[in-house]
Amino acid sequence: MKHVLKPSQYAILLAIMLTASVGDSFLKRGMDQVGAVNIHHLGLLWHALFNPYVDIGIVLLIGFFATYTTALSWADLTFVMPATAFGYVVIALMGRYWLHEHLSLSRWMGILLIVCAVGFVAGGPSRTEHPELDQMDAGVGR
Repeated sequence: MKHVLKPSQYAILLAIMLTASVGDSFLKRGMDQVGAVNIHHLGLLWHALFNPYVDIGIVLLIGFFATYTTALSWADLTFVMPATAFGYVVIALMGRYWLHEHLSLSRWMGILLIVCAVGFVAGGPSRTEHPELDQMDAGVGR
């Protein structure tokens, strides 16, 4: 099946993938520096707001939310979700090489399973591919 998207729409999907995964990675890096937050140490949340990694992560995740809602305004959820699923691969790579986390074989297999499953879901027909449905939703032709 062929998706006909404008270059700007491809850019939105790429931005979804990158802002979510890189934003989460920066947030994790910053919170590792801040330390564990629990009910007895809520003041650390205030301290976290002044950590540059946390700040960059928050800005990137706000960017994720903006691009995600933009994409959902013109595409089905099952079309937009693959961008976030491929973000798992980016998160795994950043976790492994930037955060120096150990990823077991079962985690890599889980990531592969998620990406494949989302690919199956996205493979079906969607409103994204049928502009005439958009016209019907808008009341054109009634």
